Amino acid sequence: MKRRAGEREKELKKKKLLEELGGNRLPYMTPADADFHQLWKTKYSKLIFRKSDTIPEELHQMVQEGFLTLRKHDCFFQDLVRIKGKDFVTPVSRILIGNPGCTYKYLNTRLFTVPWPTEGYDIKYCSPQVHDACKALIRLNDYLHIEAVKALQGQNLFETKEIKDSTVIDREQNFATSFMDKGSVSKDQSSCVSEDDYISLKNRTSYNLTLLNYMDPLQMLYLKQEPYFGMGNMAVSWHHDENLVERSTVAVYSYSCEDDLNMTHQHCVLAGFSPRFSSTHRVADCSRGTLEYIFGQCELALQNLQTDSESMASSLKSLETAVVKQVEEIHNEVEFEWLRQFWFQGKRYLKCTDWWLKPMAKLEEFWRKMEVMTSLVLSEVGKQEQIEEQRNETLSCFLMVLTERQKLRQEWIARVTFNSSNKIWVLFRALNLASGNLSRCLSGPPGVCQRVGKLLHRCQSEAAESLPEDQKPECHPFWTDDDCNMPLPYDLEEVIANLQNLVQSVE
Repeated sequence: MKRRAGEREKELKKKKLLEELGGNRLPYMTPADADFHQLWKTKYSKLIFRKSDTIPEELHQMVQEGFLTLRKHDCFFQDLVRIKGKDFVTPVSRILIGNPGCTYKYLNTRLFTVPWPTEGYDIKYCSPQVHDACKALIRLNDYLHIEAVKALQGQNLFETKEIKDSTVIDREQNFATSFMDKGSVSKDQSSCVSEDDYISLKNRTSYNLTLLNYMDPLQMLYLKQEPYFGMGNMAVSWHHDENLVERSTVAVYSYSCEDDLNMTHQHCVLAGFSPRFSSTHRVADCSRGTLEYIFGQCELALQNLQTDSESMASSLKSLETAVVKQVEEIHNEVEFEWLRQFWFQGKRYLKCTDWWLKPMAKLEEFWRKMEVMTSLVLSEVGKQEQIEEQRNETLSCFLMVLTERQKLRQEWIARVTFNSSNKIWVLFRALNLASGNLSRCLSGPPGVCQRVGKLLHRCQSEAAESLPEDQKPECHPFWTDDDCNMPLPYDLEEVIANLQNLVQSVE
């Protein structure tokens, strides 16, 4: 709620500014202006620029070949994002590469990393060239980490001793001495760096992924004009980067380093005139965005499920309200933040690697067990043996979470384009209507017809239709009422209605 209120406030401020400007534009400076560098130094000192000739040529060659390889293998994708309740396809094509199991979420869409080569992980790439491209990007990531440390120290934010992780040193053994021999020392070797500063430095510069962008302005037919300064077409509108560790740096090849500038300033990307790539290295906030985290949540939830060794019947260990609430919220998190987010992006990741298929299958297995747990809660709350006060509290809490699940399922259905053979059927299932009653419904009460029309319009998303077949959204998981492997229906409308009646009967 706070975030939505903040977004509304920003929109009002933008609208007010544009109204005040009328047909005029705000002034701005370029490097050709006399006061440009003084303004940069005094007002934007945390925006740092490095010329390309300061970066080792070997690294340039590796990274640029990697960009072209990924482009050749069709590994850059336009994202289907959600802004103010509407879906849009981004004009810029992107791919997320980084630590195995990491994700990055922006504009209500969770991207999943194509993992770069990492010791201890068995990663199969679609080709050796894609492997080499990902390897080049982790090398660039290590280099930019070092440069970010140097930049922060150069601004007197830390002591002059450089800190360099041993894992970075190992990955740089084969690099040119021009950027190997930095004279850096570890935390244990430097008594000049306080423990707090050391931890802060690590948190702010340890990039765990890079969001690669590709844009060709001549192929981007629908671009907005920059509204405040009259700078021309924009590939990316004014925005703050999302999902970052607070005050962390953002390194962009080649080379800029944004500190907490991202918190206080917005930035846009002008379209320009020529095709170009960029690699934006980030310290993504992965506190709730890694496989390790979500598997841990699943294990926590499944602790409340037990199976009889003889009958193999499943039952719940506890019906305490707090336990039920925690399990069902984790259930929602797995379904809507992971499974649906992953399949919403179609089969795009298979162009690079199949690495995500096994963990997503494991997540789905856990999610199916949670569906069983939900059905067990439904069975238990209908019984009279429980203490009335506890039963009422559990019922109310359970109803709230299931109502949220039903709402989110309907939203995800609306975001996915179904093929013509099952689109109408799915819509009527969502409305709890039989597909055979189509003609009767369309000639029936206006309210029902309006619901059908609205949902049908939203499902026929032009944004989704414009994507290639292998990138079009999939509604998964999805099942029909005759699926004997699922303990509950996909559409929870009737279940919720029964729970509401149960709540009313005990009040």
